[in-house]
Amino acid sequence: MSKPSLKILLCEPRGFCAGVDRAIQIVEFALKKYGAPVYVRHEIVHNRHVVEDLEAKGTIFVNELDEIPDSHAPVIFSAHGVPKSIPEQAKRRNLFFLDATCPLVSKVHIEAQRNHEAGLEILLIGHADHPEVIGTIGQLPDGAVKLIETAEDAGNFKPKSPDKIAYVTQTTLSVDDTREIVDILKRRFPAIIGPHKSDICYATTNRQSAVRKIASDCNGFLVVGSPNSSNSNRLVEVARRAGCTKAFLVQDAKDIPWHELKDVTTLGLTAGASAPESLVQDIIEAFSDRYETSVDVVATAKENIAFKVPRELQDVAAE
Repeated sequence: MSKPSLKILLCEPRGFCAGVDRAIQIVEFALKKYGAPVYVRHEIVHNRHVVEDLEAKGTIFVNELDEIPDSHAPVIFSAHGVPKSIPEQAKRRNLFFLDATCPLVSKVHIEAQRNHEAGLEILLIGHADHPEVIGTIGQLPDGAVKLIETAEDAGNFKPKSPDKIAYVTQTTLSVDDTREIVDILKRRFPAIIGPHKSDICYATTNRQSAVRKIASDCNGFLVVGSPNSSNSNRLVEVARRAGCTKAFLVQDAKDIPWHELKDVTTLGLTAGASAPESLVQDIIEAFSDRYETSVDVVATAKENIAFKVPRELQDVAAE
């Protein structure tokens, strides 16, 4: 029997961003330079496959520093950033630590700190309990940051002084949702100060734009990413809003919802910023087993950004 035809529209850019690349390199270079074990506080990035691969190489992931025995082994902080209390705790224990915080997250930390020191009340647009949000709130004293999660929050917020407010955002938010929240805040508080350049990172913006471009041409859409990946979940939302109601988040080819996609003729495919390209190719292969597939790459931006690893690892990076 001949197989049905399927067109796959493959988003570009997709997958690893510069911050994720850097974070994974930091762990791999630390293993190469110092040997196993290397400890990492929280998942280095939100992807189970990445975590399991690094575990197989000798990485030990912990939730908190008190799980790490006294040792000279490197301790690495994840790409999402950490509260100031974490490096302070590491210093008290004389732990050797390396910070894999994405430089674009560090930019948000600096903005929040600068505006706080200028006497402004700080609003953080983001999702409660996300590691990046916890890290950003933890840059300032308790109670100094007010979290705004929704447009309703923005409408109900009561400032201490309407003329002394600043906002920052989580880097992996929906561009559309964030714009709505910011518009409400600016309408209510014309003097509010925002970042000179959007805090939503280039990779999040680019991946959402690519999905938005093709979603209305698709009757099925898959985003490769982990359930706890903010930017991956936002890509699913973007696809649905842009016209493809059958959009799903999958961790790998084993998660493909075949029944939901049984009538698909054009499939959109992308990957969140912490998902390896190998998982995308596995999914294309899985569809090729069932369909006569053609793959069209739809490119909407070119990314050539790279971030340096910490100076302690630059000798290994240069090899």
